[in-house]
Amino acid sequence: MIRIAISAALAVTALSPAAIAAEPATTAAPAAATPATPKYTTADTEIGTLLDDPAARAILDKLVPEMTSNDQIDMARAMTLKSIQAYAPDDLTDELLAKIDAEFAKLK
Repeated sequence: MIRIAISAALAVTALSPAAIAAEPATTAAPAAATPATPKYTTADTEIGTLLDDPAARAILDKLVPEMTSNDQIDMARAMTLKSIQAYAPDDLTDELLAKIDAEFAKLK
C-alpha cells in the first residue's frame, strides 16, 4: 500500500524517485511572529526605572509633567504608574495610561 501511495504521489507531481531523493527535506514553516514585548509598561515597570531611562522619562515629561517635576517623586520610585493610579484616578486615567503604554511600545 505504501508503495502504491508513493508511486501515485510521484505520478501526480511528475517527479522521479531520484529527484525526490535529491530534494532537501522540507522544514515546518516558521511560527508566526509574535508581537514584541514592550520594554516598559505602566503596570509592571517601576517609576524609578522609567525616570532613569531618558527616553522613558521624556514620555513621562510630555504626558504627565506634573509627576516628574513633583518634589516627592523619589518616594514613588519602587511603585508603578498603575499602582499610583489608585491614589490619583482623576489624573492617571486608564486612557492616559494607555497613551503612555502606546508610547513605551515604540521604544526599542
